[in-house]
Formats: sequence, structure tokens, C-alpha cells
Amino acid sequence: MSRPNSFMTWVNDYLAIRRQAGYALKAEGGVLRDFARFAERIGYQGALTRQLAVRWASSSPGGRRLTAARRIEVLRPFARYCQQFDPATEVPPRSLLGPARRRLAPHIFSVTEIIELMAACDGLYPPGGLRGSSCATIFGLMASTGLRISEATALTRSDVDLTHQLLYIRHAKLGKSRWVPVHHTTARALQRYANTRDLEHLAGNSEAFFVFDYGRPASTRSVEYAFHVLRDTLKWQPRGDHGRLRLHDLRHSFVCHRLEDWYARGLDVDRSILALSTYLGHVKVTDTYWYETATPELLAIAAQRFVSCQRGTS
Repeated sequence: MSRPNSFMTWVNDYLAIRRQAGYALKAEGGVLRDFARFAERIGYQGALTRQLAVRWASSSPGGRRLTAARRIEVLRPFARYCQQFDPATEVPPRSLLGPARRRLAPHIFSVTEIIELMAACDGLYPPGGLRGSSCATIFGLMASTGLRISEATALTRSDVDLTHQLLYIRHAKLGKSRWVPVHHTTARALQRYANTRDLEHLAGNSEAFFVFDYGRPASTRSVEYAFHVLRDTLKWQPRGDHGRLRLHDLRHSFVCHRLEDWYARGLDVDRSILALSTYLGHVKVTDTYWYETATPELLAIAAQRFVSCQRGTS
């Protein structure tokens, strides 16, 4: 195979092959295209080298070392692909710029904060419009089920079975689909939303379950934008390592609140976590453990259990 005119050609070929194999690579695709544009911008000619990889990885706007390390992680499999056709290609060593998987503590929403967030949706433009009702319901659904925002916005009318209190999540992360049971209170909230939505005459033209004004389906991007507006309006300060609250923190919060509930009810947490992993659509239970955070509530429970064990052995 002859060398293409630019890295962008190889990036597109690589992404096409991986996606045919079932990998979405949405975020990774953007990162690799950024690498290709960087090489073109600096007028680089030649094979992908370790020096080029470090130069690009370190050029992110924020200049954070963790970001650079994650860029290297994304570049490594692409470099291995390039090496098949250009032996001069150098695959960057793992952890070249440090660990790429350092966990940043998320913000764990309290129940009060979730209620405040949903109530604040009434202030979204246009006043009294469907946008506020849709966002409030989506936020509540994420908080009560741990759905990813992309899974919530992708729901169609046929995916929501309120009679049997089930949601069908199609082609989620890694292409997996699953059924998600919901609590009866969540099903009632979804039914109330559906009744409100169907009063909008243009909503009937959309197969999407969540619809904004004028019949526009609620997209992930539009809901995230609404969250950013509300976050700034509420002036919340993050209780975590991220600079700002993220919508994805609702998924982390769901996991932590489930643990608190299990401990309070005396359930077998080790057994329950396996069911939770399937519920969340995780491939491995270790992916679910990643979402756990040492909140003050969970630490208090751990302390109580430790004291009980100590008394039992004394």
C-alpha cells in the first residue's frame, strides 16, 4: 500500500475499518482527526514518530498532562495500524506522558440538588414551552435510572413501554442493547410528560420520545447546553475534581445512591453490584466500580460497619 497524501486519509481509512468491526469511536475519531490537522498545520512530512506524538499531545488548549496522556492512548492503536504500511512508524509507549486513566472524582448530586435542577427547567426558554418539560424529565430519568444522556435522547416512542415499565436501549455503548426496568414512580413521571408532549401538535410528527418545541427531537447536544445554562444560573460549586458540574455526574450519583440504599436495607452489595452492572450496560463489573465515590454518606456507613466488626471480634 502506498503512502496516502496525508495522515487524514489514513485516519479515515482506520476509522472506517474499526467501525465496520462494530466500534463507534466517536470521541476517538475527533481526537485522531485533530492529530491529522495538527500534522498538516505544522507542515509535517514523514512517518508518525514518538516526537510528533508528544508534540501534538502536549498542544491541547488547556495544557493538562492528563489530556496529553489520553491523547497518546488514543494514538497508539492508530500508530499500530500505520506501522503495517510504513515500517518507520513509531508506536508511542504506553504511559509515555503518564497514566491516562487517573480517576477524577465526580460531583455526586444530592437528592435536593436533583430536585432543584428539575425545578429550574421551568426557567428555560421559551417560557412554558416543551423544552423545559423535556429537560426536567430527562434529568429525572437519568437520576433515577443512571442512563447515559445519549441513551435518554435516543429513546423513541416504541422504546418506552409504560404499561410494563420498561425502556429498550438500542445500540448503546459498544453497540449493546438492553431492557431497563423503571420504578413505578418513574413510569408515572414519563406518562405525565408524554401527556404534556402530545398537547404540542407538532410533536406527533416525531418518532422521538423526548421532543422540544416545534416538534424538534431533543438531541444530546441541546440537552447538554440546557444543563450548562442551568448550572451557571444555579451557581453550584463542584464537589469533585472537575472544574464544573457535568451532566454525566448524574450517572455517578445514581450508583452512589443505590449503594446507600442497599446498605440501608441490609442487602448483599457484592451480589447486587452484578445486577447493577448489567442494568447500566457495562461489559465488566469493574466498569461499575469506577462509578463508585467515597461520599460522606458511604464513608459513614463504612465506619459503622467497621465499628460493628470490631465489637464482634472483641
